[in-house]
Amino acid sequence: QVQLVESGGGSVQPGGSLRLSCAASGILFSRYDMAWYRQSPGNQREMVASISSGGKTNYVNSVKGRFTISRDNAKNTIYLQMNSLRLEDTAVYYCNAKMGVVRNYWGQGTQVTVSS
Repeated sequence: QVQLVESGGGSVQPGGSLRLSCAASGILFSRYDMAWYRQSPGNQREMVASISSGGKTNYVNSVKGRFTISRDNAKNTIYLQMNSLRLEDTAVYYCNAKMGVVRNYWGQGTQVTVSS
């Protein structure tokens, strides 16, 4: 059974920081491309940051220079360090694990709220 469990969400003031974690089980983690997506009310889910099985990273323009994705294959975990948070970063953040076309899994999401 595949499980992706996110943690680390919460409420923070603008300019603050949060670190999200996603612990994976039931998959051969090191072979999966991993990503963080987010979705806010009325908007489509968007990819925020991704990290390939080989460690290559990619970010949506709006978070470049502020967010950092990383992975620890020994712990089957990815992280998203979010600095200089803005009001528009408020969303539910989802962890995604993908290998090929068929193997595509999602976590349950964790709420991030940025407000003053």
